[in-house]
Amino acid sequence: MTNKHILIVDDEIKIARLLDDYLQASQYKTSVLNDGGPVVDWVRKNRPDLILLDLMLPGKDGMDICREIRQFSEVPIIMITAKVEEIDRIIGLEIGADDYICKPFSPREVVARVKVIFRRIAPKEPSEPHSDKLFLDEEKYLARYAQQNLDLTPVEFRLIFALQQSAGKVFSRDKIMDLLYEDNRIVTDRTIDSHIKNLRKKLHNAGCAEELIHSVYGVGYKYEPSM
Repeated sequence: MTNKHILIVDDEIKIARLLDDYLQASQYKTSVLNDGGPVVDWVRKNRPDLILLDLMLPGKDGMDICREIRQFSEVPIIMITAKVEEIDRIIGLEIGADDYICKPFSPREVVARVKVIFRRIAPKEPSEPHSDKLFLDEEKYLARYAQQNLDLTPVEFRLIFALQQSAGKVFSRDKIMDLLYEDNRIVTDRTIDSHIKNLRKKLHNAGCAEELIHSVYGVGYKYEPSM
């Protein structure tokens, strides 16, 4: 059995039990909550490795829960919801969710998405920094600029890590989508632009005066420090 602990948060008992059964069959440890109220405190105390989080919950909705968790944890979060509108998917990703699955879904698909995320965050050798101010440690998902932690979401970390590893190379939005989402799910250009915007804001707040992530008109983005 793996040592990965997954929290399932869904008020539909049958769905929660179905996910619980499939994840346990895949050798994951699981816990289930059917109300949004106690989720944040539970996460603080138990520190799961991944959260499957329904959007519409009694007590507190999934968006608010995700926002609160992101204030103290970078645990991967997969949002599960019946809302299929594009704006809902974008909002979910912008507040820090790592993935988004719409009901109805196959439980096998959920397990596959979980495995993809755990593969992405599997420990690897730390990267060598490309500048003396920006440091990325892929093993710890640690990002610092001038010794100040950037508090990136997992998606934001993977994005800037990929760009930094090929400094100077221009990545199209389609290529960035392929790098970030190995399961080939559909996301929009706006989603990538939102992640870039958030990265730039966090770098700026950390005191970065130079533009590290450059827009290349009509093509995409590249990482290129001024030094």
